[in-house]
Amino acid sequence: MKAEYINPFLESARIVIEQVANIRPSTGQLGIKDVKFVEKYIWIQIGMTGQMQGDVVFGLHEDVALKMVSAMMGGFTITEMDDMSKSAISELGNMISGNASTMLFNQGVKVDITPPKLLHSANSAGFLPKKALTIPLIMDGIGELDIQVLMM
Repeated sequence: MKAEYINPFLESARIVIEQVANIRPSTGQLGIKDVKFVEKYIWIQIGMTGQMQGDVVFGLHEDVALKMVSAMMGGFTITEMDDMSKSAISELGNMISGNASTMLFNQGVKVDITPPKLLHSANSAGFLPKKALTIPLIMDGIGELDIQVLMM
């Protein structure tokens, strides 16, 4: 697992979040940890194929997801993760990953991404704990978005 795999996702997330939510996130500490799906979290899983194989998983607490969707909707307060909210947060993961795959292509790494898969509970995820490169993005007034890269 190489640390440079996470850099395009980190840079892309900064750009996309600033564009769609008008928030400039700061970066937390890069580390390696076990990815475990827990309750009260929203998980956006994007598969990677091509020269990089694996998954990118974006994790955020339900409260953070609601605040992020509210910011994406121009400040309109969102109070539940309904179909529209789930679609918006899935699209956030899709935009970040699509932009990152373009950055990787420009670096000579050819990758394709799968459509986002929204996982809303640990039980329904069916995901076994795995080691991942992880880095949190801290968004003032909203919370943290964890970027977790699981590449083979």
